[in-house]
Amino acid sequence: GWCPLSPAGVQTTQLLVEPPWVPVVLRDRVTLTCQGSGTDGAATWYRDGQPWGQKGRKHFIVTETGTYTCYRANTGLSLPVTVTD
Repeated sequence: GWCPLSPAGVQTTQLLVEPPWVPVVLRDRVTLTCQGSGTDGAATWYRDGQPWGQKGRKHFIVTETGTYTCYRANTGLSLPVTVTD
């Protein structure tokens, strides 16, 4: 029997950027939000590949340039977002 493959079960962590335009520039007062499906567990944040001090927070206003990612236990690591000066 033929069985179609569906990505419907795939859940990922998303790093949402506000305002939503590119490039992401520090002076735009950028807010990053770590969004994942399932349980609303705490986010672990990384800046330039290193654990970063916003642990547990779902969102925050960026005050430093760098490349940010976030991790949630239920959905994994987000794609990176780079904030420039």
